[in-house]
Amino acid sequence: MSDYDWDDDEPYIVIEQRQPGIGSFLLGLAVGAGVALLFAPRTGEETRRDLQRRAREVGDQAQDLVSELTESVGNTIQQAKDKVEDRIDAARDAVDLKRRQVTNAVDAGRAAAQQARAELEQRIAETKAAYKES
Repeated sequence: MSDYDWDDDEPYIVIEQRQPGIGSFLLGLAVGAGVALLFAPRTGEETRRDLQRRAREVGDQAQDLVSELTESVGNTIQQAKDKVEDRIDAARDAVDLKRRQVTNAVDAGRAAAQQARAELEQRIAETKAAYKES
């Protein structure tokens, strides 16, 4: 039997499709690199120098990016640290103010208690004196 079926008086062809794999990609990559080297307008030495120069440029760009990121992260950390320190200072100030207010209130309460005691002792003394006179 043949690959073609002529029963319907119309021929048809069976096409099989395969998914390209990594092997095809690697083969194409190798062929492309070889053709590029064969038709390159520069010598191998010039190409190597150009590749080294470009590699240095990429390395410099990477170092610049790392430096920028490091600086940015450092600034962000410093800003967060400053905010935390500001909040701690504000909390300390609030605690100091409340402590002074409480101390003043306690001192005022002691003074009032001492005055009330003195007045009470004076009244008791007056009452005793009046009682003894009668």
